[in-house]
Amino acid sequence: MGATCSRDHPPALPSSAPAPVAVVSPQFCAPRTVPLTVTKMPTMTFNGGDFTVTDDDDDDDGAAVLRVEGVWFSAGSCRVLHDAAGRPILTMERERKLFSMHRTWKVFRGDSTSSRDLLFTVKKTSIFQLKTSVGAFLAENTSEEACDFMIEGSYCFDFEGSCAFYHGNSNTMIAQMKREFSMLNVLLGKDTYSVTVFPNVDYVFITALVVILDDIDRNPLLHRRSYRSARTGHSHR
Repeated sequence: MGATCSRDHPPALPSSAPAPVAVVSPQFCAPRTVPLTVTKMPTMTFNGGDFTVTDDDDDDDGAAVLRVEGVWFSAGSCRVLHDAAGRPILTMERERKLFSMHRTWKVFRGDSTSSRDLLFTVKKTSIFQLKTSVGAFLAENTSEEACDFMIEGSYCFDFEGSCAFYHGNSNTMIAQMKREFSMLNVLLGKDTYSVTVFPNVDYVFITALVVILDDIDRNPLLHRRSYRSARTGHSHR
């Protein structure tokens, strides 16, 4: 049975989650809105590219609060998210399935890839999409009949795109993301994402979703190009 990850509710104003959304750890749930800048650095390797994450409200201007590094010789299929001190928080592994049209990522605690350390799984909600629709399923949700978190919007690796992150199939928005397009980034081979994580929401969890979205929407065989005319966000879906 396919997962139920559609939202038929009318748009609502963004609001804080009624209770902390702590997928990775409560320590990553701030009582304030957390504005993050996620930057994918240019790479000449096959590790899928590295990311730096900065907190725009942090007094230590420009210092990375999180880093994501691709694992060498993994063909971009494995990435590790570290804290500022270099300690591994999450490992993101893309499943390798021949002839599969679905691209699935599994996210584990620390530097593990053991099933006992699985935190959540991320996958597209359907094979062919006109707009981005991705579901996240917590490890205990083994049936995957309904997603625990939903990402919707338009997301484009050529120009600008935006997505909203929701709690399950509800209308509770927990984060927003926008890709920042600039000629400088194009020339440097960089990508920049502006991310707003709402109060009491796990910002490490949201960062992992942003990194996975970058991969899902970059594969021309599995995902169509989003055009600027198809842009959609929470305010004009």
